[in-house]
Amino acid sequence: MELELAQTHGMLALPGVRAQRSSAGLGWPGLFVSTQVEAPFAESFDGAATHLLILHLDGPVAVGRRVGGANLRRRVPAGGLFLHPAGQNLTVELGGELNSVHVYLADETLRAAGATEVRLAEEFGGVDPLVEQLVLALDGLVRDWTPSARTFLDHLTGCLAAHLARRYGDGPSECSGPPPPVRGLADRQFAAVRELMDDRLAGPLPLDELATAASLSVRQFARSFKATTGQTPHRYLMELRLQQATRLLRTGSLPIAEVAIRCGFAHQEHLTRVMRAQLGTTPGALRRAG
Repeated sequence: MELELAQTHGMLALPGVRAQRSSAGLGWPGLFVSTQVEAPFAESFDGAATHLLILHLDGPVAVGRRVGGANLRRRVPAGGLFLHPAGQNLTVELGGELNSVHVYLADETLRAAGATEVRLAEEFGGVDPLVEQLVLALDGLVRDWTPSARTFLDHLTGCLAAHLARRYGDGPSECSGPPPPVRGLADRQFAAVRELMDDRLAGPLPLDELATAASLSVRQFARSFKATTGQTPHRYLMELRLQQATRLLRTGSLPIAEVAIRCGFAHQEHLTRVMRAQLGTTPGALRRAG
């Protein structure tokens, strides 16, 4: 089920927020992403069922918040983070205009990453390069969304949830301690997953459906699949789509735009971009070479 704006704290509904783009209407489950310009404000918000993560895209900017009865104030630089756990009231002051990306994460999404009992701690002002790259990747998906990228979305969401639980969790979590040994997929599991990928090459394929085919949780599946193939499910699926597109271009006469759609790409330009990045050529050049 899609996570919606109504399930957030309400910060994005303030009159000084100038929205640029968001995941609203894209059908993203357990995650809401929004990019905007925020005007200065000082407000209190009721607790929400979602964990809030804010990435500052510029700065430094003064931010104040109330944590455990204390009023804290810091200058947060570009790349700085603001993390507020679900279920807790939020009092915050923004001292200047800010370009930001908000990520709202449902608690069940955090638990699905293997952090069944984790409690996230308050955090603001720190810099975490991995979180920054994951949030920017999510913003990139909003900017250029295609349903065929659903597997990649699920992968990014799982990585972000697991990292937040491990680094910012202050309660017991399956993410703490040394990770258990990772075993690859059994032959029958891999065969079932590969059959599903082949059948659904042209459309969106959520990570949880792939995990179900292997009779594993999403987290177990992602780790076992990479142990077997050396690649993430998204990367592997993209290579299958690219291989099929290459075959059709070399042996058939379908228009390039039709080849792109049949192979799970959003449009011809999407296929061209991926092919140039992965193979160093274009669909047109590949077809001419035969």
